[in-house]
Amino acid sequence: MARSKGTELSVFKGREAKLNRAIFQILASRGPMTIYEVSKEVGILRGLKHTKYTNVNRRMRTLEQARFLKKAGTRKTRAGFESSLYELTVRGFASTTLNQADLNEFIENAEDEQVLEFMTILASFLRF
Repeated sequence: MARSKGTELSVFKGREAKLNRAIFQILASRGPMTIYEVSKEVGILRGLKHTKYTNVNRRMRTLEQARFLKKAGTRKTRAGFESSLYELTVRGFASTTLNQADLNEFIENAEDEQVLEFMTILASFLRF
């Protein structure tokens, strides 16, 4: 799992950081999945092998409330039940991308027009 190179976002700080990062990366690479499927994938990862389904379930529902994840439909399970599929929202994708971005490298290597465009977008947001 890629750690932050620059400014670390709050979703990737603290006790939940490692599990949040894993959930984001799994959903980004595999697409919509059920909580059970994500839990199985998390259990394969080094350092998260003993993570319980209930912890993944609680974390994904918290990320949904924070608008990093959203329900993307349902899938019928083997037992015949409907299970919700979850996917990253634009906010979730942006968080993953920004967490991997090195802003120092961007400022040092970007063209003036790119830096100006970035600053314009950032300034418009900071006015709110």
